[in-house]
Amino acid sequence: MSEDMQNKTENKQVIVDETQETTEEMQEITEKTQETTEEEQETTEEAQETTEGAQETTEEMQEITEKTQEITEKTQETTEEAQETTEEIQETTKEAQETMTGMLDEIEKSMVQLHNGDIVKGKVISVNDSEILVNVSYKSDGIITRDEMSSDATIAPSELVSEGDEIEVYVLKVNDGEGNVLLSKKRVEAQSNWAELVRIYENDEILVTKGLEAVNGGLITISKGVRCFIPASLLSNTYVEDLNEYIGESLNVQIIEMERKKNRIILSRKPVLEKEKQIAKCEALEKLEKGQRIKGKVRNIVAFGAFVDLGGIDGLIYISELSWSRIKHPSELLSVGDEIEVEIIDIDKSTEKISLSLKQLQPRPWDIVKENYKIGDIITGKVVRIVDFGAFVEVIPGVDGLVHISEISHDYIEKPTQVLKVEQEVNAKILDINIEKKRISLSISKTIEIEIIKNVKPENSEETEKPVEDEYTNNHSEVTIADIVNNNHENK
Repeated sequence: MSEDMQNKTENKQVIVDETQETTEEMQEITEKTQETTEEEQETTEEAQETTEGAQETTEEMQEITEKTQEITEKTQETTEEAQETTEEIQETTKEAQETMTGMLDEIEKSMVQLHNGDIVKGKVISVNDSEILVNVSYKSDGIITRDEMSSDATIAPSELVSEGDEIEVYVLKVNDGEGNVLLSKKRVEAQSNWAELVRIYENDEILVTKGLEAVNGGLITISKGVRCFIPASLLSNTYVEDLNEYIGESLNVQIIEMERKKNRIILSRKPVLEKEKQIAKCEALEKLEKGQRIKGKVRNIVAFGAFVDLGGIDGLIYISELSWSRIKHPSELLSVGDEIEVEIIDIDKSTEKISLSLKQLQPRPWDIVKENYKIGDIITGKVVRIVDFGAFVEVIPGVDGLVHISEISHDYIEKPTQVLKVEQEVNAKILDINIEKKRISLSISKTIEIEIIKNVKPENSEETEKPVEDEYTNNHSEVTIADIVNNNHENK
């Protein structure tokens, strides 16, 4: 029993404990319920506020709905108008498409059909240093590169064409791979100019060409856009040392050979120079007259004289007309290139021979003799020539005097060469002057007499002086004429 009671007591205690726990839990639940109630009250208040806001929103929504209805009505009206406009646009677009299609068809019909090798006309759109842009009425414009502008690479593009010019061009490529049409101007020029060059060649006319480049054997030139060649031997009448002198120069030439298939033209300048020289010679010859004084340039020197260019024609100065004095070679007085004044002493226009004189412009020696010398004067000169009957001594340049063999020495001599030689300098006395006949007689022996008088004295000064003539004939004299002459010769 007691165990049962104890078990019941324990069970009751357990129940009490559980009841307390339950009570505590109920209290917690009650507290939570109160909190929930408070929250519900708050929520209710918020719901009331929300309801009030909703009512206000509803009113606003009603107003918005009314406005929306108005907008909808307007939108419907606008939509109807837009539909009408769209229909009009569609009709206009259709008409525009039809018009565009027609225009494209017309443009396509108006565009040229290009092929490689065609020659067409075009209008220059733009020009710069590297290319020329040309409208050739094709779907894309054409380009002329610098290499295809002209055969003369020295000409600037702006010198060839200007914007707006209408030109003919050669179609190199219709499409270069990038949609460009490649054109050439120089090929058109070459084709058209070949015909002109053939005409010039057949009529043997003069052609103007321009030097481009010096090469081995000659000069490359450009003529009417076509490259030509002048052999060095045909470039001038004289030897050409440096072909580069002709680069950039314009030359008058003739075509002597041409071959179209090989694109080869050979030129010569020689025949043109000959014609020009002949024309200049005829013109110069007409202006020249005998006795005329004219300036010229020494062109060539030879042993017998000097050739002088008188401006298109040459004249000759014989060595005898160079100077009044004797010279062995013209080069003693002149050099090639000297500019001199000469006198025309003879001219034959039929043979084109002109004789000139330089000495005629110099003072005449015989006029100098007439003014400065008289009979009895002692002169010093060189023996210039020896002959059997005497010796000629130069009085002044251009005037020689004759020393007769009898006037050379007081002693008998068979030949003048016994006591004289050419180039020997001697003193001589003037015995006679004949200006009209241009003769002067000289004496060497008369000057020896004077030397004797000056230098030889008698042994006995008190003796009466003997005549000079007696002195020369005194066989006992210690001094002879021959001794004096020989002594003078040795001293020289």
